[in-house]
Amino acid sequence: MSQELYSKITDALVDDGYIIVPNAINATLSQNLIALAKKSKNFKRAGISARKKIRSDKRRDKILWLNEDNGTQSEFISFADGLKDFLNRELFIGISYFESHFALYEEGDFYETHYDAFKNSVNRVVTVVYYLNENWDEKSDGGELVMYDDDNNFIKKVLPEADTLVVFMSEKFPHEVLKAKRKRYSIAGWFRVDIREGIPVPLESLA
Repeated sequence: MSQELYSKITDALVDDGYIIVPNAINATLSQNLIALAKKSKNFKRAGISARKKIRSDKRRDKILWLNEDNGTQSEFISFADGLKDFLNRELFIGISYFESHFALYEEGDFYETHYDAFKNSVNRVVTVVYYLNENWDEKSDGGELVMYDDDNNFIKKVLPEADTLVVFMSEKFPHEVLKAKRKRYSIAGWFRVDIREGIPVPLESLA
């Protein structure tokens, strides 16, 4: 199943630059991830830019970085690592590593329109968002992801429903998160082509 999904994602990135996949990976994985996130007391306010400056007028979410745990987090990271290898093999994109965090939007939280990477920057190249929320109501719960093109034309509005996967080229699509009206959980991640701090990356993996 993963290989078919990897191929579908790769084709869409080439053709359209993005893909939205409902029922993408595994409903049980999504349930286990949200259960893990709900137990954690370690979420921190997210910042903006390399200086991690807190700007509550721009974004109000809280984050918790994912780590290998030989369990639920590792299962998701393994899926992402498989996609990394597939993209590198098929597109020669030169991804060196994947980073990701849980994102928590409490009632009233939002994230204004932004890019995940600036054009020609050598860092994030592909964005991955994985939603974890069961029984999300479009009319009453808010919190949708809204995607635009480079000219700020509306493309898609995505309901943050459990096991929905969104993948897009990081420098091509400005996007925002509308104000949530109840707690909203997701995973945000990025495939990067720079060298991870403290972890040497072989030169050939950057080719």
